[in-house]
Amino acid sequence: MGQAVSFTRQLRTLLILGRVSNLPTVWSNCLAGWILAGTGPLDRLALLICGGTFLYAAGMYFNDAFDATFDRQHRPERPIPSGAITLTAVWQWGLVWLCLGLSCLWPLGPVTAVLATLLAATIFVYDVIHKIFAFSPVLMATCRFFLFLLAASVADEGVTGLSIWSALFLAAYIIGLSFIAQRESTKIAVRYWPIIFLLSPILLAMIVDTGETWRTALLLSIVLLVWILRSLRFTFLTRQRNVGRTVSSLLAGIVLVDILAIVPGAPWAGMIFMTLFLLALIFQQFVPAT
Repeated sequence: MGQAVSFTRQLRTLLILGRVSNLPTVWSNCLAGWILAGTGPLDRLALLICGGTFLYAAGMYFNDAFDATFDRQHRPERPIPSGAITLTAVWQWGLVWLCLGLSCLWPLGPVTAVLATLLAATIFVYDVIHKIFAFSPVLMATCRFFLFLLAASVADEGVTGLSIWSALFLAAYIIGLSFIAQRESTKIAVRYWPIIFLLSPILLAMIVDTGETWRTALLLSIVLLVWILRSLRFTFLTRQRNVGRTVSSLLAGIVLVDILAIVPGAPWAGMIFMTLFLLALIFQQFVPAT
Protein backbone atom coordinates (compact mmCIF):
# COMPACT_ATOMS: atom_id res chain seq x y z
CA MET A 1 0.00 0.00 0.00
CA GLY A 2 2.78 2.38 0.94
CA GLN A 3 4.63 1.66 -2.31
CA ALA A 4 1.46 2.38 -4.30
CA VAL A 5 1.00 5.73 -2.57
CA SER A 6 4.66 6.59 -3.14
CA PHE A 7 4.39 5.71 -6.84
CA THR A 8 1.24 7.82 -7.20
CA ARG A 9 2.96 10.82 -5.62
CA GLN A 10 6.00 10.42 -7.83
CA LEU A 11 3.83 10.12 -10.93
CA ARG A 12 1.86 13.23 -10.00
CA THR A 13 5.11 15.12 -9.46
CA LEU A 14 6.27 14.18 -12.96
CA LEU A 15 2.92 15.20 -14.44
CA ILE A 16 3.02 18.56 -12.66
CA LEU A 17 6.57 19.21 -13.85
CA GLY A 18 5.53 18.44 -17.42
CA ARG A 19 2.37 20.57 -17.15
CA VAL A 20 0.63 17.77 -19.01
CA SER A 21 -2.71 19.57 -18.90
CA ASN A 22 -1.36 21.64 -21.81
CA LEU A 23 -0.46 18.64 -23.97
CA PRO A 24 -3.81 18.68 -25.84
CA THR A 25 -2.79 22.12 -27.15
CA VAL A 26 0.51 20.67 -28.40
CA TRP A 27 -1.35 17.85 -30.15
CA SER A 28 -3.75 20.42 -31.57
CA ASN A 29 -0.90 22.49 -33.02
CA CYS A 30 0.59 19.35 -34.55
CA LEU A 31 -2.69 18.26 -36.09
CA ALA A 32 -3.54 21.73 -37.43
CA GLY A 33 -0.17 22.23 -39.10
CA TRP A 34 -0.33 18.73 -40.58
CA ILE A 35 -3.84 19.29 -41.98
CA LEU A 36 -3.03 22.67 -43.51
CA ALA A 37 -0.08 21.10 -45.34
CA GLY A 38 -2.19 18.37 -46.95
CA THR A 39 -2.07 15.60 -44.29
CA GLY A 40 -0.09 12.45 -45.06
CA PRO A 41 0.85 9.01 -43.66
CA LEU A 42 -0.44 8.42 -40.15
CA ASP A 43 2.83 6.89 -38.96
CA ARG A 44 4.57 10.21 -39.64
CA LEU A 45 1.80 12.03 -37.78
CA ALA A 46 2.28 9.68 -34.81
CA LEU A 47 6.03 10.38 -34.70
CA LEU A 48 5.31 14.11 -34.98
CA ILE A 49 2.93 14.07 -32.03
CA CYS A 50 5.31 11.97 -29.93
CA GLY A 51 8.24 14.23 -30.78
CA GLY A 52 6.26 17.38 -30.04
CA THR A 53 5.06 15.93 -26.75
CA PHE A 54 8.57 14.99 -25.62
CA LEU A 55 10.05 18.37 -26.56
CA TYR A 56 7.26 20.17 -24.72
CA ALA A 57 7.92 18.04 -21.63
CA ALA A 58 11.65 18.79 -21.90
CA GLY A 59 10.92 22.51 -22.01
CA MET A 60 8.70 22.34 -18.94
CA TYR A 61 11.24 20.33 -16.93
CA PHE A 62 14.08 22.69 -17.87
CA ASN A 63 11.80 25.60 -16.97
CA ASP A 64 11.43 24.36 -13.40
CA ALA A 65 15.13 23.55 -13.20
CA PHE A 66 16.15 27.09 -14.16
CA ASP A 67 13.41 28.61 -11.98
CA ALA A 68 14.33 26.65 -8.83
CA THR A 69 15.69 29.68 -6.99
CA PHE A 70 12.77 31.90 -8.01
CA ASP A 71 10.24 29.23 -7.04
CA ARG A 72 11.76 28.86 -3.57
CA GLN A 73 10.82 32.49 -2.94
CA HIS A 74 7.61 32.90 -4.90
CA ARG A 75 6.16 29.43 -5.60
CA PRO A 76 7.26 27.09 -2.78
CA GLU A 77 4.53 24.62 -3.74
CA ARG A 78 6.34 23.70 -6.99
CA PRO A 79 7.95 20.21 -7.02
CA ILE A 80 11.60 21.24 -6.53
CA PRO A 81 11.25 23.71 -3.61
CA SER A 82 8.63 21.50 -1.94
CA GLY A 83 11.10 18.61 -1.89
CA ALA A 84 8.98 16.33 -4.08
CA ILE A 85 11.92 15.84 -6.46
CA THR A 86 15.56 16.89 -6.59
CA LEU A 87 16.97 19.46 -8.98
CA THR A 88 19.36 16.85 -10.38
CA ALA A 89 16.51 14.49 -11.19
CA VAL A 90 14.63 17.24 -13.00
CA TRP A 91 17.68 17.96 -15.17
CA GLN A 92 18.03 14.26 -15.95
CA TRP A 93 14.37 13.88 -16.91
CA GLY A 94 14.56 17.00 -19.07
CA LEU A 95 17.51 15.59 -21.02
CA VAL A 96 15.68 12.28 -21.49
CA TRP A 97 12.60 14.03 -22.93
CA LEU A 98 14.80 16.18 -25.18
CA CYS A 99 16.64 13.18 -26.62
CA LEU A 100 13.42 11.24 -27.15
CA GLY A 101 11.79 14.19 -28.90
CA LEU A 102 14.66 14.74 -31.32
CA SER A 103 14.94 10.98 -31.93
CA CYS A 104 11.31 10.94 -33.08
CA LEU A 105 11.62 13.99 -35.34
CA TRP A 106 15.06 13.87 -36.93
CA PRO A 107 14.32 10.77 -39.09
CA LEU A 108 11.32 12.52 -40.72
CA GLY A 109 13.42 14.46 -43.22
CA PRO A 110 15.98 17.27 -43.43
CA VAL A 111 13.46 20.15 -43.19
CA THR A 112 11.77 18.55 -40.20
CA ALA A 113 15.16 17.88 -38.58
CA VAL A 114 16.20 21.54 -38.95
CA LEU A 115 12.89 22.82 -37.58
CA ALA A 116 13.04 20.33 -34.69
CA THR A 117 16.54 21.53 -33.82
CA LEU A 118 15.45 25.18 -34.00
CA LEU A 119 12.48 24.39 -31.78
CA ALA A 120 14.64 22.60 -29.20
CA ALA A 121 17.18 25.46 -29.20
CA THR A 122 14.46 28.10 -28.79
CA ILE A 123 12.87 26.16 -25.94
CA PHE A 124 16.20 25.98 -24.13
CA VAL A 125 17.04 29.66 -24.69
CA TYR A 126 13.59 30.65 -23.43
CA ASP A 127 14.03 28.59 -20.27
CA VAL A 128 17.43 30.17 -19.62
CA ILE A 129 16.45 33.84 -19.97
CA HIS A 130 12.67 34.14 -19.57
CA LYS A 131 12.92 35.53 -16.04
CA ILE A 132 15.43 38.24 -17.01
CA PHE A 133 14.31 39.09 -20.56
CA ALA A 134 11.31 41.41 -20.79
CA PHE A 135 10.34 40.18 -24.24
CA SER A 136 10.56 36.47 -23.43
CA PRO A 137 6.91 36.01 -24.55
CA VAL A 138 8.20 36.49 -28.09
CA LEU A 139 10.49 33.48 -27.55
CA MET A 140 7.59 31.47 -26.18
CA ALA A 141 5.57 32.39 -29.26
CA THR A 142 8.50 31.39 -31.47
CA CYS A 143 8.40 27.91 -29.93
CA ARG A 144 4.78 27.44 -30.99
CA PHE A 145 5.60 28.97 -34.39
CA PHE A 146 8.31 26.37 -35.00
CA LEU A 147 6.07 23.57 -33.70
CA PHE A 148 3.35 24.51 -36.19
CA LEU A 149 5.82 24.64 -39.10
CA LEU A 150 7.37 21.38 -37.88
CA ALA A 151 3.94 19.78 -38.20
CA ALA A 152 3.49 21.18 -41.70
CA SER A 153 6.90 19.86 -42.78
CA VAL A 154 5.80 16.31 -41.97
CA ALA A 155 2.74 16.48 -44.28
CA ASP A 156 2.60 15.81 -48.02
CA GLU A 157 2.75 19.45 -49.19
CA GLY A 158 5.36 20.58 -46.70
CA VAL A 159 5.50 24.10 -45.31
CA THR A 160 2.91 26.12 -47.27
CA GLY A 161 2.15 29.82 -47.28
CA LEU A 162 -1.08 29.32 -45.33
CA SER A 163 0.68 27.24 -42.69
CA ILE A 164 3.27 30.01 -42.24
CA TRP A 165 0.59 32.69 -41.84
CA SER A 166 -1.37 30.47 -39.45
CA ALA A 167 1.79 29.85 -37.42
CA LEU A 168 2.44 33.60 -37.24
CA PHE A 169 -1.05 34.40 -35.98
CA LEU A 170 -0.88 31.52 -33.50
CA ALA A 171 2.39 33.06 -32.30
CA ALA A 172 0.64 36.42 -31.91
CA TYR A 173 -1.97 34.78 -29.67
CA ILE A 174 0.80 33.22 -27.59
CA ILE A 175 2.50 36.62 -27.22
CA GLY A 176 -0.69 38.11 -25.77
CA LEU A 177 -1.20 35.13 -23.47
CA SER A 178 2.42 35.12 -22.29
CA PHE A 179 2.55 38.83 -21.48
CA ILE A 180 -0.51 38.35 -19.27
CA ALA A 181 1.09 35.26 -17.70
CA GLN A 182 4.15 37.31 -16.71
CA ARG A 183 1.97 39.02 -14.08
CA GLU A 184 0.78 35.77 -12.47
CA SER A 185 3.38 35.73 -9.67
CA THR A 186 3.46 39.49 -9.13
CA LYS A 187 1.13 42.23 -7.96
CA ILE A 188 1.90 44.42 -10.98
CA ALA A 189 -1.20 45.56 -12.86
CA VAL A 190 -2.06 43.67 -16.04
CA ARG A 191 -2.24 45.93 -19.05
CA TYR A 192 -4.89 45.77 -21.76
CA TRP A 193 -2.75 45.88 -24.90
CA PRO A 194 -2.03 42.09 -25.02
CA ILE A 195 -5.73 41.61 -25.85
CA ILE A 196 -4.97 42.87 -29.36
CA PHE A 197 -2.62 39.94 -29.91
CA LEU A 198 -5.18 37.49 -28.52
CA LEU A 199 -7.72 38.62 -31.09
CA SER A 200 -5.35 38.51 -34.07
CA PRO A 201 -6.26 34.94 -35.25
CA ILE A 202 -9.79 36.21 -35.89
CA LEU A 203 -8.35 38.78 -38.29
CA LEU A 204 -6.57 36.06 -40.27
CA ALA A 205 -9.79 34.03 -40.49
CA MET A 206 -11.72 37.01 -41.83
CA ILE A 207 -9.05 37.58 -44.48
CA VAL A 208 -8.61 33.96 -45.58
CA ASP A 209 -12.13 32.54 -45.30
CA THR A 210 -14.00 34.55 -47.94
CA GLY A 211 -15.63 31.70 -49.86
CA GLU A 212 -17.87 28.82 -48.84
CA THR A 213 -16.21 28.57 -45.42
CA TRP A 214 -16.96 32.19 -44.46
CA ARG A 215 -19.98 31.40 -42.28
CA THR A 216 -18.15 28.60 -40.48
CA ALA A 217 -15.18 30.86 -39.89
CA LEU A 218 -17.44 33.62 -38.59
CA LEU A 219 -19.14 31.23 -36.15
CA LEU A 220 -15.82 29.87 -34.89
CA SER A 221 -14.46 33.41 -34.59
CA ILE A 222 -17.39 34.31 -32.35
CA VAL A 223 -16.72 31.19 -30.24
CA LEU A 224 -13.05 32.16 -29.86
CA LEU A 225 -14.00 35.76 -29.04
CA VAL A 226 -16.45 34.68 -26.35
CA TRP A 227 -13.86 32.32 -24.84
CA ILE A 228 -11.20 35.04 -24.76
CA LEU A 229 -13.57 37.49 -23.08
CA ARG A 230 -14.64 34.82 -20.59
CA SER A 231 -10.99 34.12 -19.78
CA LEU A 232 -10.08 37.77 -19.34
CA ARG A 233 -12.87 38.53 -16.91
CA PHE A 234 -11.04 36.59 -14.17
CA THR A 235 -8.32 39.24 -14.34
CA PHE A 236 -10.05 42.41 -15.48
CA LEU A 237 -13.66 42.17 -14.30
CA THR A 238 -13.44 40.72 -10.79
CA ARG A 239 -12.64 42.42 -7.50
CA GLN A 240 -9.94 39.87 -6.67
CA ARG A 241 -7.99 39.16 -9.84
CA ASN A 242 -7.01 35.61 -10.74
CA VAL A 243 -4.38 35.81 -13.46
CA GLY A 244 -3.63 32.10 -13.18
CA ARG A 245 -7.21 31.20 -14.06
CA THR A 246 -7.14 33.60 -17.01
CA VAL A 247 -3.91 32.08 -18.29
CA SER A 248 -5.14 28.50 -17.88
CA SER A 249 -8.30 29.32 -19.78
CA LEU A 250 -6.41 31.08 -22.57
CA LEU A 251 -4.05 28.09 -22.83
CA ALA A 252 -7.01 25.82 -23.51
CA GLY A 253 -8.11 28.40 -26.07
CA ILE A 254 -5.09 27.55 -28.21
CA VAL A 255 -7.15 24.65 -29.53
CA LEU A 256 -9.88 27.07 -30.62
CA VAL A 257 -7.24 29.09 -32.50
CA ASP A 258 -6.22 25.89 -34.30
CA ILE A 259 -9.83 25.05 -35.18
CA LEU A 260 -10.15 28.47 -36.79
CA ALA A 261 -6.93 27.92 -38.73
CA ILE A 262 -7.98 24.63 -40.36
CA VAL A 263 -11.43 25.74 -41.57
CA PRO A 264 -10.28 26.03 -45.22
CA GLY A 265 -8.42 22.74 -45.13
CA ALA A 266 -10.47 20.19 -43.18
CA PRO A 267 -13.80 21.18 -41.62
CA TRP A 268 -14.31 17.46 -40.94
CA ALA A 269 -11.69 17.63 -38.18
CA GLY A 270 -13.78 19.90 -35.96
CA MET A 271 -14.86 17.11 -33.61
CA ILE A 272 -11.27 16.03 -33.05
CA PHE A 273 -10.27 19.54 -32.05
CA MET A 274 -13.28 19.99 -29.80
CA THR A 275 -12.30 16.74 -28.06
CA LEU A 276 -8.79 18.13 -27.52
CA PHE A 277 -10.30 21.35 -26.16
CA LEU A 278 -12.40 19.41 -23.65
CA LEU A 279 -9.39 17.27 -22.72
CA ALA A 280 -7.37 20.40 -21.96
CA LEU A 281 -10.13 21.63 -19.63
CA ILE A 282 -10.49 18.23 -17.96
CA PHE A 283 -6.73 17.80 -17.48
CA GLN A 284 -6.56 21.23 -15.83
CA GLN A 285 -8.81 19.91 -13.06
CA PHE A 286 -6.07 17.49 -12.05
CA VAL A 287 -2.77 19.10 -13.05
CA PRO A 288 -2.14 22.89 -12.96
CA ALA A 289 -1.62 24.41 -16.40
CA THR A 290 0.87 27.01 -15.13
